[in-house]
Amino acid sequence: MSRSRPPLRLAAGRLRRHTPRGLRARLVVAFLLAAAFGAVVTAGFTFHRARAAILDRAAETAVADLRSQLDSLAPDLALPPTTEDLRGLTGQIDQAGGARAWHASASYRGGEPVSASRGTPPVPDELRESVRDTGRAVHQRTEHDGRPWLALGMPVAYTSDEAGNGDPDPATDTDTLSGLTVYAVFPLDDDRADIDALVTAAQAGAVPALALALVPALVAARSVLRPVRRLRHGAERIAAGELDTRLDTAGHDELADLTRSFNTMAETLERDAAELRRLEAGARRFAADVAHELRTPLAAMAAVTEVLDEDAASGVLPADTEDAVRLISEEVRTLTRMVEDLMEVSRFDAKAAPVHREDVDLRTLVTKTLQLRGWAHDERVRADLPEPAPVRVDPRRIDVVLGNLVANALHHGRPPVTVAVRVSDDRVRVTVTDRGPGIPDDALPYVFDRFYKADAARPRSGGSGLGLAIAHENAALHGGTLAAANRPGGGAVFTLTLPRAASSPGTT
Repeated sequence: MSRSRPPLRLAAGRLRRHTPRGLRARLVVAFLLAAAFGAVVTAGFTFHRARAAILDRAAETAVADLRSQLDSLAPDLALPPTTEDLRGLTGQIDQAGGARAWHASASYRGGEPVSASRGTPPVPDELRESVRDTGRAVHQRTEHDGRPWLALGMPVAYTSDEAGNGDPDPATDTDTLSGLTVYAVFPLDDDRADIDALVTAAQAGAVPALALALVPALVAARSVLRPVRRLRHGAERIAAGELDTRLDTAGHDELADLTRSFNTMAETLERDAAELRRLEAGARRFAADVAHELRTPLAAMAAVTEVLDEDAASGVLPADTEDAVRLISEEVRTLTRMVEDLMEVSRFDAKAAPVHREDVDLRTLVTKTLQLRGWAHDERVRADLPEPAPVRVDPRRIDVVLGNLVANALHHGRPPVTVAVRVSDDRVRVTVTDRGPGIPDDALPYVFDRFYKADAARPRSGGSGLGLAIAHENAALHGGTLAAANRPGGGAVFTLTLPRAASSPGTT
């Protein structure tokens, strides 16, 4: 079974390659196939009827001619006839046949047919039995030496006078079979030539008919494809953001109904898109306004908590009050970071995030990030910086990206966390890898979504849920990418890819 599959697939592939792909070609081919099928059916039916009419006419004429000959020759034959009498009768019939060129034979009371000429085709047994059973003239088409022939069988009857007065009175005379049967076989070459001429004419008319059918096929395809093409262009414009696209409608057919449905869909999309933009703009403005309004009271709260932190550190506060002060200070710092993150997100949404690019060595940025956050001498964080990595970036924004990635790895993974820089032909890659359990597979597509947290059972955590989203936006601002994956041996790996600068920066 398996050995037969490749040829089947190959045949299917060849069929697909030779199948017309365009809708115009398919419509034209379908129209031509329908026209060809109709022409073939019509020609076949006409040929069948014409052929039957030609052969039936030939048989009727032959039967009439043979009966005429027997009416003139049979009365002179003595009954019962001898073999010589039968041979003489068939010879006279052959001579009287003329252009028909038939070969006659005769038999008496079921005997073998006797013929006056040699080479007479044999009389079919079925014909002889049919004449004997029915007692009337019978004809049958047959093949002999590759040529079509028509065989006739006709019993000879004599008329008896029941009144016995010798007068020919049809009312009193009856026909009685004499036992003599005459057979005639003649070729149908002329009739076959007429039939071949019909076939040739049908074949010669098929090509012009298909050529003429091509014109209405093209017209029909054009009339069908014109509204389809307009619908395609309209769909492309809507996909490009032109939601005010509308198509003119004319007629009451299915394509006109489809065009009206398209316009209704476009109106609905435009209305829904406008409503979504309004709601999104309102949400962004609300988040920006809230974050802006919170900055002033948070600044005052931060100043107060700094004083309280100093008092807590000096030991002048009771133990319970000291714990409460530290808790309040931590929450104020968390809220301050969240407000700053919201402000940054609002700038991203408004396309107003400033980028101040400088030519720097990415190794320098990694080193400064680890030093500023106290990770440079932390055994939990390792730096792998083997070669210069020139980039043109905004140092502050890349510092935010690196700080968020390392903090995320320390918080959700397991140390040691490795920060590695690698340089390729035109890209610089920074990977932050931890040794933790990794990211759940169902959470990987959403790790850069805003406020997304993989552990739904612990919605409250030390982060705002915006760190990775901000890191992803900052990478995009620099024409780079930020991707998340799991290591085969366990742990998560975040890869920041940035364009490589044309030349190495100077020593800083």
